[in-house]
Amino acid sequence: MTLLNTFDLTYPIVQAPMAGATTPDLAATVSNFGGLGSLGGGTTAPEVLNDQINTLKTLTNRPFMINLMVLSEHDSTTLDSEIPTWLSNYYQENNIEVALPKHPALSFAEQLQVLYDNPVPVASFTFGIISAEQVQCLKDLGTRVIGTANHPLEAKAWADIGVDAVCVQGLEAGGHRGGWLPQSANDPLGLLTLISQTRACTNIPLIAAGGIMTAQAIKAVQTAGAELAQLGTVFLTTDKCGINDIYKQALLDASEGKRSAETRLTRLFSGKQARGLLNDYLRNFAQFESAHELPPYPQLNAMTTFMRANANKNLDAEHQSLWAGQGVALVRQERTVELLERLVKEL
Repeated sequence: MTLLNTFDLTYPIVQAPMAGATTPDLAATVSNFGGLGSLGGGTTAPEVLNDQINTLKTLTNRPFMINLMVLSEHDSTTLDSEIPTWLSNYYQENNIEVALPKHPALSFAEQLQVLYDNPVPVASFTFGIISAEQVQCLKDLGTRVIGTANHPLEAKAWADIGVDAVCVQGLEAGGHRGGWLPQSANDPLGLLTLISQTRACTNIPLIAAGGIMTAQAIKAVQTAGAELAQLGTVFLTTDKCGINDIYKQALLDASEGKRSAETRLTRLFSGKQARGLLNDYLRNFAQFESAHELPPYPQLNAMTTFMRANANKNLDAEHQSLWAGQGVALVRQERTVELLERLVKEL
């Protein structure tokens, strides 16, 4: 059985679950079109996530996906690192008030409970792996389960606990990398290499992610051995996306040659590798990039929140996390439906 059948899709297009950027409206638009729309719920409070799921259920009767970030209770509740001196100095120089939260991240267990209490068609997971029991519990509720992998060993680990598919995310992908094994960070694999190496160790159905911006790229990853393509960056500049106008304009400027379209894999915003447009923050603090210098995720993420919020308030793109994949030069300002029509016309 193909993933198109498994997920009841018309087209092999998955809209990436970009936490903070996706909206129920975006996900429903993609699902109603015949792709798999998704909502990144990893940074969403459980009661809000529940409301968003209910909203999605009123906006579409098609399958949609909710994505959560797998964090241990220790990781989500521990804030025992000092704010790095360079970041502390930045806050003082710019008169930015810092009041660290008690916990650096939301409770994954409480978010997962929402999916048990209010079942969804598809659930996907990133930043770690859940248990075989949790996978089975979701499946018993009628939910299809997708894992995220940056390395063949991660894909095999997901396959071994019975998921329906694995999203293999190449180094080209924008935003946070979904893997958790040291190998995936130490030697990031390009998407085509990742697909072929994963194919060699497991026959789990694959969804490909990373730098996919065109119908031609969708066909290329299908030829390489993936059944579906997950696209993220290409949706960021469409009308249904939830990012702020400064971020959106920075992406469009990169596509129009008004700013560099160069992206970087960086830990400087959150403590975890993520790809975004190069900006002043990444340039000015590049010397602190090495892992031992930085607090871990999600602690550093909590520490930089105040800088990012201040930058947003001051319409400053240079101190926001401008997450984008290596295909960012191909973004367009268009309606989400127009993008989808353009993609499927060439498939």
